[in-house]
Amino acid sequence: MAKMDISTEGKIKAAAKKLFTKNGFEATRTRDIAEEAGINLALLNYYFRSKQKLFEVVMRENVTLFLGSILETINKNQHLTFDEKIELLIDQYIDMLLANPDLPFFILSISRTEEFKKDDSDNPILQSMKLMRASFMQTILADIQSGKLKPVHPLHIISNLMSMIVFPFAASALLKTRTGISDEEFEKLMLERKKLIPVWIKAMFDN
Repeated sequence: MAKMDISTEGKIKAAAKKLFTKNGFEATRTRDIAEEAGINLALLNYYFRSKQKLFEVVMRENVTLFLGSILETINKNQHLTFDEKIELLIDQYIDMLLANPDLPFFILSISRTEEFKKDDSDNPILQSMKLMRASFMQTILADIQSGKLKPVHPLHIISNLMSMIVFPFAASALLKTRTGISDEEFEKLMLERKKLIPVWIKAMFDN
């Protein structure tokens, strides 16, 4: 196969991501993706062969983007304290979501697909989640066992952390509509959360 034109590849994947998020995998046709990308169907099929193949590529890239920040922050900063890791992770995650505000919608959308649920060694979501759980939960458990943290189940920490980071982005349209804030004001609020979320997470360990 000839080398793929990067601009064409980007257009196809962006169109696929948009339509998979909006309509789901089953309701999205390759013809719809081609029209959204501004190309003909034959060109799309030449590059990706099938809707399933395109979905797998888009899914892998976006799951890696969504979960990669956690894994990279934890694995490359083992020397940091728990508080420092949390602050760094929140800072990087909010920046990533500001640059990719539709990412939470895509993750929620694909979570209902059979590909997401497939339990095998080639499932990028499953493998990323296993790595995240192992790395982050081991860090938390080690600090709990050493007495540095109050005994709290690691899943409470992970759930609260991800909810406080991701939910405002997932509900951004509703928040903006109901409160009347602009895109600029929303971004300012999200940047403020870089300082607020660590405080709220640390409060879980207060006596």
